[in-house]
Amino acid sequence: MNDRPDAAELLAAVRRFLETDVVASARGAQKYQARVAAHVLAIVEREWALSDRHLAEEWESLGRLLGEDESAPPSGEALCDAIRDQNERLVERIRAGDADTGSWRTDVLEHLRRVAAAKLEVARGES
Repeated sequence: MNDRPDAAELLAAVRRFLETDVVASARGAQKYQARVAAHVLAIVEREWALSDRHLAEEWESLGRLLGEDESAPPSGEALCDAIRDQNERLVERIRAGDADTGSWRTDVLEHLRRVAAAKLEVARGES
């Protein structure tokens, strides 16, 4: 395993190259495609940097909503699968009408706002 540059630094270097060198010298469709590629790399950089925090926050929030007090699985695929399972349970409760009124509805809406904000933070760099 190499220490430097790490994967995040390599992504940033390629993004900067596209933004500064390729976009500046390209014309027409190539210029557009270079901008799109640089934008995609910026999204990947943000997702890579923020995913652990976002997943941990979503796990905790879903646990509170569903009344579950389990330890989070290790990072990565196991955590994503467990969050997907929790979201399926949340959807079942919403479909059953549990979030139609009351304080749990308020909690669900706040959870959904936080999850949407996290997705925007990755997609557009907004928090």
